[in-house]
Amino acid sequence: VYSGNFLSQVEVSTFDMTRVMLGINPQNFSYCLSEGESFQSPEVVMAYSEDGLNGLSQVYHRFFKNRLMHSKYKNQERPILLNNWEATFFDFNEEKILHIAKKAKEVGAELFVLDDGWFGKRNDDYRGLGDWDANLEKLPQGIAGLSKKVEALGLKFGLWFEVEMVNMDSDLYRTHPDWMIATPGRFPSHARHQHVLDYSRKEVVDYIYGKMAKILRESSISYIKWDMNRPLTDVFSKSLAPDQQGEVFHRYVLGLYHLYDRLTTAFPSILFESCASGGGRFDPGLLYYAPQTWTSDDTDAVERLKIQYGTSLVYPLSMGAHVSIVPNHQTNRITPLTTRGNVAYFGVFGYELDLAELTQAEKEIVKEQIGFYKKERSLIHQGNFYRLRSPFDSNQVVWSVVSQNRSRVILAQYKLLNEVNRAYDRVYLQGLKADALYEVDGKQYSGAELMLAGFSLSDTSCGQPLDQEKLSCDFDSHIWVFEEVK
Repeated sequence: VYSGNFLSQVEVSTFDMTRVMLGINPQNFSYCLSEGESFQSPEVVMAYSEDGLNGLSQVYHRFFKNRLMHSKYKNQERPILLNNWEATFFDFNEEKILHIAKKAKEVGAELFVLDDGWFGKRNDDYRGLGDWDANLEKLPQGIAGLSKKVEALGLKFGLWFEVEMVNMDSDLYRTHPDWMIATPGRFPSHARHQHVLDYSRKEVVDYIYGKMAKILRESSISYIKWDMNRPLTDVFSKSLAPDQQGEVFHRYVLGLYHLYDRLTTAFPSILFESCASGGGRFDPGLLYYAPQTWTSDDTDAVERLKIQYGTSLVYPLSMGAHVSIVPNHQTNRITPLTTRGNVAYFGVFGYELDLAELTQAEKEIVKEQIGFYKKERSLIHQGNFYRLRSPFDSNQVVWSVVSQNRSRVILAQYKLLNEVNRAYDRVYLQGLKADALYEVDGKQYSGAELMLAGFSLSDTSCGQPLDQEKLSCDFDSHIWVFEEVK
């Protein structure tokens, strides 16, 4: 339960005794203690299940949701959002943002999120990080004015921050160059043209808290997307003695927790989303403060199958999952809008595109997707998640969510590449009532049948008559909802 460098180590002795050790990674770590001082090491959560990896995952999911997450949102329905990033990147003004927000309201979204580019001279990723004051050329009435206009449309308003970072081309760096983590006498390593602020220093954390709190007090903000687009390198603090440099990373994590604690205490009604995208940070320590996490900027639906499948091994389906533009801006892959939605359902659902650029038929699909998610999101987030077929060793991915009382099931199937004359296919469901009857698409099956004889996934690529259903294709997907017959 820690957001810093850690080590998981397993050793087997010559006597076949296995020893498991988990904790802070010893590389470049040391901590000087004076007489009377103490050091608290991170906690570790270890779980056991006799029901395989799915059972083990469900233990972690329940524990994190019910015992670890501190936010009031831990078991609440999460709002469906639209984020403007892939619609505008840095090129926007208030008029464009409000137009996108209006379109989001029309299709049934509940939250609009303003992403990077609203502050300082942030018109590209070379400058501006650290200058957390609204760019009045883009937003004449600042965040306070924009947030109130978005709320007047009937939407909640969310805001993007990346407050652990700084650009050298910023007023903050020019004023406090010593606040940047860097090794003296060496060229500082940047990533995405940005560097990391020294959160081991109390004055840095106090400054960032003051800037964020001012915006949050003045504005109508319901959600914060807390980005982290690079890891820590050149870890050295100018405020600590040479023999204390091994403490910097750990002190940084404590400073980060302190900032989160102050913000979540002062603004308990705000939903915080943390980020693992660039810094690789996704851990139970941050789940305490931020009950959902942005796992990756890779929003391609096919790529997300592996990302979400792997994440679910330990973490509940509280990862941000967005339907984005095509061709995808990272992979250039074109996937069906239906499949993009079917993948994103199994997370905190949202959109990251300009709805105005969709056809009317696509907008109708978006409305249907939002309607489906609103109806099923409680089941998706409160049910038991089962991984049934892995994207790492199959051309298909299959998973399901079963309600706690086992009366409703959502089954999802995703095909990567289409095949010719493939074998007839069945999937064996898990977690059902063996003696119950379940209905789907007008047909009834017993729970025992679905678990032991399986459910057919065969489609037209299996030699089915072509007039029975739509033709299968690359990146195809299907969702079934099973309801217990009372």
